[in-house]
Amino acid sequence: MCGRYVSASPAEDVAAYFGAELGAGVGLEPSYNVAPTNDVYAVLVSEGLRTLATLRWGLIPPWASDAKIGNRMINARSETVAESKAYRRPFRARRCIVPADGFYEWVPIPAEQHKQPMYIHRVDGEPLAFAGLWERWRRPEGDPVRSTTIITGPANDRIAAVHDRMPIVLPPSAWEHWLDPDCDDASVLRDLLVPAPSKLFTFHPVSREVNNPRRKSPHLIEPLAP
Repeated sequence: MCGRYVSASPAEDVAAYFGAELGAGVGLEPSYNVAPTNDVYAVLVSEGLRTLATLRWGLIPPWASDAKIGNRMINARSETVAESKAYRRPFRARRCIVPADGFYEWVPIPAEQHKQPMYIHRVDGEPLAFAGLWERWRRPEGDPVRSTTIITGPANDRIAAVHDRMPIVLPPSAWEHWLDPDCDDASVLRDLLVPAPSKLFTFHPVSREVNNPRRKSPHLIEPLAP
């Protein structure tokens, strides 16, 4: 799964990297500990333009009676996303990319009876392009809420040392196809949901402060001293 990640790059830089227009009023504080229900960046196609938007993390289906359902819908499994009641509609037409600088996973340490957080990122420091879905949910009163989920799949060989699953990271060659709302061939889309190569990633242990979702500062990704 992917329950926490880092989004610290300026909106302008993220938009430029993904070849997207910067949505009106889009700009979030750097966060080294993005948690469910936080506002996050997402790249999507809006009115024919690739756009960087701000969405709520935790997808709220249109049929939901309460926004709280999104709190537990932060990840969609690649194996079932095309058939799931909650995800099959956005999988057909509302796909997005969730940009990240890195993400966290936890390794059990039986001797110490706790889990050790690990920070996972690209070796070359480039951003990660998580495959995501988005939806629009209308409150009983007020404006619509746009929300997103991150698709996860089996881990590659390197990440498997930390966790058995990881976010689907899309290569640049897949971005246009994935974001195209007119592409609705489930079999073609499923072919994009594969583990990214092991050679792209590295990881190191970090402070357990990251367990507290209120902690957001840069020191969270610093390697622990031996």
